[in-house]
Amino acid sequence: MEFKLKGKDFIELNKLIKFLGWCESGGEANQLINEGLVLLNGENETRKRCKIRTSDKVSFNGNEVTVIL
Repeated sequence: MEFKLKGKDFIELNKLIKFLGWCESGGEANQLINEGLVLLNGENETRKRCKIRTSDKVSFNGNEVTVIL
């Protein structure tokens, strides 16, 4: 799956997870990230507002998305 930034430089990790529908709320997204359940480029990421940029890959619960321009 791909996510297009649409003219922006980045999207925060918690907002991306919520936008993709991988969770039901921003609070749930933050909790998943805090628990280390979200991977950024193959490694656990615990920063909720980590800036996700072009070519980054985010994974959670068998889903993966690549960020594109």
